[in-house]
Amino acid sequence: MNLAGPFHLAWRYVARHRVQTLLLAGALGVVLALPVAVRVLVRTAEHQLRARAESTALVAGPRGSETDLMLSALHFRKGADEALRYSVCDALRDSGLAEAIPLHLHFRAQGAPIVGTELEYFDFRHLRVAQGRMITRLGDCVVGARLAREKGLQAGGSLFSSPEQVFDIAGTYPLKMRITGVLASSGTSDDEAIFTDVKTTWLIQGLGHGHDDLVKPENAGAVLSKDKGQVVANASVRMFNEVTDANVASFHFHGDPADFPIHAMIVQPHDAKSEAILTGRYQGNKEVQIIRPKDVLDGLLGTLFRLEGLIVTALALVAGAAAAVAALVFGLSFRMRQREFATLAQIGVGRGTLLLTKGCEVLFIGVAALLIAFGLIFLLRLLADAVIISGLR
Repeated sequence: MNLAGPFHLAWRYVARHRVQTLLLAGALGVVLALPVAVRVLVRTAEHQLRARAESTALVAGPRGSETDLMLSALHFRKGADEALRYSVCDALRDSGLAEAIPLHLHFRAQGAPIVGTELEYFDFRHLRVAQGRMITRLGDCVVGARLAREKGLQAGGSLFSSPEQVFDIAGTYPLKMRITGVLASSGTSDDEAIFTDVKTTWLIQGLGHGHDDLVKPENAGAVLSKDKGQVVANASVRMFNEVTDANVASFHFHGDPADFPIHAMIVQPHDAKSEAILTGRYQGNKEVQIIRPKDVLDGLLGTLFRLEGLIVTALALVAGAAAAVAALVFGLSFRMRQREFATLAQIGVGRGTLLLTKGCEVLFIGVAALLIAFGLIFLLRLLADAVIISGLR
């Protein structure tokens, strides 16, 4: 039997009704892609989470949800407002059992987390500066590669921290930070964060500030009183919202930095024995908890995989229903075209040829649906890392 005739008739029909064809193929393609899309996202999330967790031996933070602490310390997701005193970080270092890297995670700028930390963090995560240079003083920051690309940030520019309340900026000081560098892409949550010294985040929090030098004669009118080295000034004193080389010496903190807040710490024990001692030492502590990110992640992934199975099963049922609906659409379409098929039969087109024509139409739409499904899956594979990293924030 010659297939050219049925093939030509079917092609002419789907080409003539291209909108209807694309709608049906698109709907089927999306339904076919969904189960695979879920699996791709789950596997990407597992890879992202596991790689980060396995490279971090221990994480310390305030008592609370272990999962929230892990996501905050490893992926900078803003959690609860509970914090630890910086002295806890000093105590871990002084124990001689581990190195500790503090993380202040409360503030954001342009929707991205501001991570207050120390230079040891960049060595720990193997981060390097691709453009510009590393932070050198108070008020400096470096930005992740993806964030810099999306927001158009570059070395030599600046950005403001976001106030927590639009009409009350007294609690969180909107600080204009100098961008000294852009980090090289690492394919992790570091690509979407802003990194600065932990003292800069304390400055944003209002624990320190800079202002005009009240000792200078030109600022004498702002002084209300002096008592044993304590100077009380009125509201006319100019407060600085940016740290520059000219005014950096005027910035100072009120209180003991050991009591200032941090939200998590990356803890790297010197050996397995030190790790066991540390986890045992803080097991009953009412304020501080130390977790193994890998252990917490295993529990989280177990729940995630169970959910994946349920979702894939539900999507398989949806795919079956979609196939049934597609069969109904084809059946109704062929019934509505009975006069067309009768005319073809009258001019000599055989019954077998008509059946092949219908089969070719179904085949064309099925192939188009598969191509759309493969295209969506391919696109998702390209964007999966970015989707997961953004979702973890």
